[in-house]
Amino acid sequence: MNKYTLGMIGLGTMGRNLLLNMADNGYSVTGYDKSPDMLKKLEEDGKAHQLKGFAVLEDFIQSLELPRRIVLLVPAGAIVDSVIQELVPLLDKGDLIIDSGNSHFTDTSRRAEELAAQGFHFFGMGISGGEEGARFGPSMMPGGDKEAYNAVKPILEAVSAKVNGDPCVAYIGPGASGHFVKMVHNGIEYSVMQILAETYDLLKNSLGYNNEQIYATFDKWNNGRLKSFLLEVTKDIFKVKDVKSGGYLIDVIKDQAKSKGTGKWTSQVSMDLQLPIPTINESVSARDLSKFKTLRVALGAALPHPSQKVEHTEEFEAHLEQALYFAMITSYAQGLHLLAQASIEFKYELNLQEISQIWRGGCIIRAVLLEDIYQAYKKQPELPHLYSDESIQKQLKDILPGTRNVVVTAINHGIAVPCFASALTYYDSLRTANSPLNLTQAQRDFFGAHTFERTDSEGIFHANWNENNI
Repeated sequence: MNKYTLGMIGLGTMGRNLLLNMADNGYSVTGYDKSPDMLKKLEEDGKAHQLKGFAVLEDFIQSLELPRRIVLLVPAGAIVDSVIQELVPLLDKGDLIIDSGNSHFTDTSRRAEELAAQGFHFFGMGISGGEEGARFGPSMMPGGDKEAYNAVKPILEAVSAKVNGDPCVAYIGPGASGHFVKMVHNGIEYSVMQILAETYDLLKNSLGYNNEQIYATFDKWNNGRLKSFLLEVTKDIFKVKDVKSGGYLIDVIKDQAKSKGTGKWTSQVSMDLQLPIPTINESVSARDLSKFKTLRVALGAALPHPSQKVEHTEEFEAHLEQALYFAMITSYAQGLHLLAQASIEFKYELNLQEISQIWRGGCIIRAVLLEDIYQAYKKQPELPHLYSDESIQKQLKDILPGTRNVVVTAINHGIAVPCFASALTYYDSLRTANSPLNLTQAQRDFFGAHTFERTDSEGIFHANWNENNI
C-alpha cells in the first residue's frame, strides 16, 4: 500500500478544501473525520483525485508515510487538546502535528512545549482566506518549530496564494508567532469591517443612498486605492435579493453582530503589552454594543438626537472615501505596531516586510494598500511605525482634511462613528510632541506618591504637593 504524504484531521469546509488544493498540486493526501457525512463529502468532491478518508484513527495514522505530517483543522480550545491526546499514543517520535485552527497563542506555546518533551514536532499555523482561499490559495502564517516547517514547506508554498509569483506563506518565527500574527490579522479584519459598516451608515442614513447607489459607490471605490477583498464582498452584498421578502437581503438582517473571540484576544493582549490599538478596540466594542438591541431601541426613543440627514454633495462623498482610506491605513498601522511590540516582548523575531507580503494575496485582509505597506517595510525594515514612512505620510496629509470633515459632520449630526473618530484621535495623539499626560503624572504623585520625572533634570522625583515644593 502506498503511503500518504500528509493527513488532515477535520474534514469540514476548510480542511476538505485544503486537502483538495493539495491534491490539485500533485500531493498524495488523505483525511480523518468522525462524521460519515464529511468522509462522503470528501470522496465526492475529490473524485478527480480519488481522495479517500478514514473513519478509524488508527487506520488513518498507519496510512501516512514516516515521519508523519498531520494537520489539525478542528475548533480551537479543548477539542484541539482532546485530538492531540488521542493522537500521541499512536505516533512515533519525530512525527509532526500542525494546528491550523484559530487557537489562542498561549495554548499553542503550551502544546509545543508538551509535545517537544515527548519527542514530537509541533507548530501553529494561521490560515486566512475562508473556503475559497483554502481551495484555491490561502495566506498561511506558520510559526514555531522551524525544522518541522521545512518538512512541509514545499507543500505549503505550492498550495498558497501567489502575488507576483511570490507564495503567500513564510516562516513567521519561533514559538506561537504564527497564531499570534493570525490573531492580529483578525483584529485588523474586525476594524476594516467596522469602518465599512460606518461608511454604509453614513451613505444610507445620512446621504439617503439606496442599495443600488451604495453598491455603485463601493464598486467605484473598489476600482481605486481602496481595492480590497473586504470592500469587494461588501459591495456585492447590496445586490443580493431576499427570496422570502422580495426586497434586499441586507435590509432584513438584524443589526446584532457576533464574533468568535479573536478580535477580543487582540485587544486583550494589546492592553497586556501596553501598546494602544484604539481603532481595533472600538471595532470589538461596536460588535458588543450591537447586542443590546432592546436597550438601544428604548434609548433611541427616550434621548434627543439631531437629524442625521447630511446635505449630499460630491465633495462629501469624496471626503467619505478619504476617511475610509485614512481609517484603513490606521487599522493596519495599529496591528503592525502591535506585532512589532510583541516581537520584542515574546522574542518572535517577526519580519513585518514578509508578513505584509504574505497578506497581499489569499487572505481576508488583502488589499492594494498592502503593496504600499510591503514597500514601506522593504525600504526600512526597522520602521518604528507605519506612519513613519514618507509615502504613507504624504497620503495621510492629503486625506486628513476630508477625514476631519467626515468625523465632525458625523458628530454634529449624532451619527456614531467610533472607528473613524478613534482613528483620527489616534493620529492626532501620535503627532502630538507634548501631551497633557504630565498632568496625569502630577495627579498620580499627588494622591499616591507614585513619583514623576522632570523635563529639566534627570532622576525620579516626588513633590510635597500640599506645601507646593519639592
